[in-house]
Amino acid sequence: MKKKFSKLAVLFLILLLSVCHVYAGQSDQQKYNAVYGTTGPAMTVATGSPGALGLLKALADPFCSANHCRINWIKKGSGASLKAMKAGKVDMVMVHAPATEKKAVEDGWATMRTLLGSNEFYIVGPESDPAGISKARSAKDAYAMISKAGAKFLSRGDNSGTHKKEMKIWKLAGTKPAGSWYVVTKDFMGPTLMRADKELGYFMTDSSTFFAKQSKIKNLKILFKGDPVLVNVYHALVASPAKYPKANYDLAAKFVKFSNSPAGQKIYREYGKTKFGTPLYNDAEYAKKWVK
Repeated sequence: MKKKFSKLAVLFLILLLSVCHVYAGQSDQQKYNAVYGTTGPAMTVATGSPGALGLLKALADPFCSANHCRINWIKKGSGASLKAMKAGKVDMVMVHAPATEKKAVEDGWATMRTLLGSNEFYIVGPESDPAGISKARSAKDAYAMISKAGAKFLSRGDNSGTHKKEMKIWKLAGTKPAGSWYVVTKDFMGPTLMRADKELGYFMTDSSTFFAKQSKIKNLKILFKGDPVLVNVYHALVASPAKYPKANYDLAAKFVKFSNSPAGQKIYREYGKTKFGTPLYNDAEYAKKWVK
């Protein structure tokens, strides 16, 4: 009787462990938007468009292959990425929110702020251009014209780097956007761009996403670009080992160095050229002229 009971107990334990293993695997799978590499130590990176457009994968694949490691990607805009790092949930971020980045380093919870590259913002809208922004002299003029015309404008409204930049330009234009014409999506860059295309609204998109989605865009045109305020500079930051001793600082630091190395920068400045017909990003050398 005891032997029978023992066998049943062992079987039950094996079944329980199997269920727990499956559940843990599902939970891990849901936690990350993608995992690059298959074996070895892991680190977690939070970023938005560089992950969504495939640049992170292009950097991670050769790095993980050479270093026998894994990189977990969590899709978050710049504000949310930095918030996740401050909460001790990620080892590294790739972001474009300069003021917040500098404050993070000053406050001691982020370190190794490293220039990676840049793209730029375009103000896109319907070809009919009801606000006439194609004649604007600056980004702030374009925003003022959209507000005055009450023309539909879509905002991510999510505290991302894009949203922070947008709010900066509204402030320069002396406008507090509000009303039925101002539509807040609380969504990422790609979905908001496609919604603007569907609803014939204005939107400030980064150039990388615009070129990546260009084949699917039916109604929007680039109506304004070229103002220095629209340049979008990316930095990497690593969680401070003094503040977060459990973070994988060594691997994150090594990945940042690779991303800024000649091999990593070659990937950065050439990414997208084959697939989309144009590179989606500029490298750090080009971006230097826009860093303040």
